[in-house]
Amino acid sequence: MAMFPESSPEARRKIRDLAPETHSAFAALGRQVFADGALTAKTKQLIAVAVAHVTQCPYCIDGHTKAARRAGASPQELMEAVWVAAEMRAGAAYAHANLMISALSEEGEQ
Repeated sequence: MAMFPESSPEARRKIRDLAPETHSAFAALGRQVFADGALTAKTKQLIAVAVAHVTQCPYCIDGHTKAARRAGASPQELMEAVWVAAEMRAGAAYAHANLMISALSEEGEQ
């Protein structure tokens, strides 16, 4: 049994139909955000793949990986984006060690 249900046209239709105006606005936002601008669509999709890995959204990983490939991203570029995400996530844990050090200092620990 899969942890997440597979996306289907029926599910997407129901999501749209439950809040059509909001769905339409969200779709327009996505089209605007991922259009070429100061960053290329390819770069934006690589960023999205990295963020999807940090947020751990399987639907986003799937969709943005495919969109990145359509925009010309290579498998190597995609993997580098994932490694950037992994470093950022690990780096955040390391940086937050400052909170632990602060708590220890408050207790008089060195």
